[in-house]
Amino acid sequence: MANPDPKTAQSIYEFNVKDINGDDVSLEKYKGHVCIIVNVASQCGLTKGNYEQLNELYEKYGENQGLRILAFPCNQFGHQEPGSNEEICQFISKKNVKFDMFEKVNVNGNDAHPLWKYLKHKQGGTLGEFIKWNFTKFIVDKNGQVVERHGPNTDPKTIKLEKYF
Repeated sequence: MANPDPKTAQSIYEFNVKDINGDDVSLEKYKGHVCIIVNVASQCGLTKGNYEQLNELYEKYGENQGLRILAFPCNQFGHQEPGSNEEICQFISKKNVKFDMFEKVNVNGNDAHPLWKYLKHKQGGTLGEFIKWNFTKFIVDKNGQVVERHGPNTDPKTIKLEKYF
């Protein structure tokens, strides 16, 4: 499945990704849902708090409001996600993660996944169109539009999602 040009795509729904099991997923499956798209790592100082709070948000809004969390492991920052997909699955099972996990991707550089190039194009960072660390969070509205970007130090539970439901 080919992905569109990240600079001309109209929404996240045009992109395809692979889930943690290697299966192709069209992001069209998230139409009508508010999404948090986040790059994750299992060995980061921010891991414990972010996973706990993302789980809390999913518990609070997943069933009732249709929140979807799309987590993409990434090993580009301090090599803090060195594991295989199988090892990542073991890690998230211990964390009781119920939200959607995808294959490990690069979020920066020429070989960054096209979805991440799109996210950065739509919501550039303070210092430019790149991800500076693990747990950068993008909020996507029910129409597949990137509406907010939050840095690694923003606690997920402080993000005001209610206005998008």
